[in-house]
Amino acid sequence: MSQYSLSAMLLAAGLGTRLRPLTDLWPKCLMPIGKRPLLEYWLQVVQNLGIKNVLVNTHFHASEVYKFLDRKQFSGWVHSVYEPELLGTAGTLRVNSDFFSNQTVLLIHADNWCQCDFDAFVAYHFHHRPKHCLMTMMTFDTERPQECGIVETDSQNVVIAFHEKVNNPPGNRANAAVYLLEPEILRWLNESPHITDFSTEVLPRFTGRIATWHNPQIHRDIGTLPMLKAAQNDERPLLNMSANDGWQSDFEISPVFNHLMSALTTLEESNE
Repeated sequence: MSQYSLSAMLLAAGLGTRLRPLTDLWPKCLMPIGKRPLLEYWLQVVQNLGIKNVLVNTHFHASEVYKFLDRKQFSGWVHSVYEPELLGTAGTLRVNSDFFSNQTVLLIHADNWCQCDFDAFVAYHFHHRPKHCLMTMMTFDTERPQECGIVETDSQNVVIAFHEKVNNPPGNRANAAVYLLEPEILRWLNESPHITDFSTEVLPRFTGRIATWHNPQIHRDIGTLPMLKAAQNDERPLLNMSANDGWQSDFEISPVFNHLMSALTTLEESNE
């Protein structure tokens, strides 16, 4: 049982266009990392934190995501919601605000690969962030700052400026798209029905009230084949949830899985 009052929102509805043709066959959020779906690692993170109120949004290849979630280990604590049209992160939060029951929300872009001390991240938000901050943003150091949202912070590690995918940004400290949000932010979203984009419309609105917590370990956008391949070589946490069920067995013998593994192997051979 978590010592904190937390709900979680895992964003898993994206199209994954940069991973085509792989995403023509399979959703980005279920791409394999060491034979196990990316989303399963995120659900393990949430479970380890003791969170029992989890929502996953779906859109692209939604039927496959539903099959993955419709398993015993997720029953009763992982819920899903289908978006016929993508709402944007802010729109998804607003439409589902009642689900979070006035709790702090762990918001995760679940198509990224991330390893860090999540207990420390949550503890920082509840016990150490500056009191005027309504949000804690995880950050990481990127090798491609022009492709990320770069943040500038003050002496208290509070965000004072954003630079969203610009040439020559001032630094390489990037937004990891993992957040802890206080209920005041969702209340503001409910009063702002025109807002849909979190990065360009919500974050700038709260500049000066966003604390940051830095992840010195692993954070990858697995939206391209080389980055998905690189993630296969990263150290991976143990998954406590049962993998020896019908879904996992069917996945490992499916043509889709063989195609994904073949694409990763071909990339490795071409780089040698």
